[in-house]
Amino acid sequence: MDMQPGHYQQRRMVASSKAIKVGPWGGTAGSPWDDGAHRGVRSIALTYGRFLESMRVEYDRNGRPVHGEKHGGGGDGRTSRTAEVKLDYPYEFLTGVGGRCGPVAHGGSTVVRSLTFRTSTGAVHGPFGDASGDGVPFEYPMEGGVVVGFSGRSGWWHLDAVGLHVAALRPETLCDVVQERGAMAYRSFVYGNGGSSSGAHQLQQKRKPFEWCYK
Repeated sequence: MDMQPGHYQQRRMVASSKAIKVGPWGGTAGSPWDDGAHRGVRSIALTYGRFLESMRVEYDRNGRPVHGEKHGGGGDGRTSRTAEVKLDYPYEFLTGVGGRCGPVAHGGSTVVRSLTFRTSTGAVHGPFGDASGDGVPFEYPMEGGVVVGFSGRSGWWHLDAVGLHVAALRPETLCDVVQERGAMAYRSFVYGNGGSSSGAHQLQQKRKPFEWCYK
């Protein structure tokens, strides 16, 4: 099929399947964890007080939500607060993560004190936690890339460290849509609702290139 420039610009952007791992930032206590790389981030649930106590991320896998495990604990339960960062996926991506790491008490181990999230729409969520305290700041902004997974270290009470899986953005292809919507979507595109090859050529002539990708 011929791709007209105007139609090409309408194609949705998706994350590449080739991701790289960056970080972690924070301390070395706690146990390591890794959610792996996915297609994107749908939402992030946080518990925090003077530091990040826990986080759980909802990812996307071929158009379906996938919940990662909860990492960290519940803090002391008295001063803990909760927050949820929701993205308008697949039209909004997580493009930057920053924060501050340091000990909560003098001589204590380093933990994640605060986190801030930035998205492709320019939205800024946070900081969550104590961003004004002592500690070492970190920031990982991305140009042309997105966060597709998290990793780190955590214990019973807090997040000790956080890392990222990042991938480049690229235009959506026909293979992406078939993988997300299944073989029936492809048959419908080629043969029409009846699933027959009769009139397939006329149907393709009427459809705009990749028209079904944007519905």
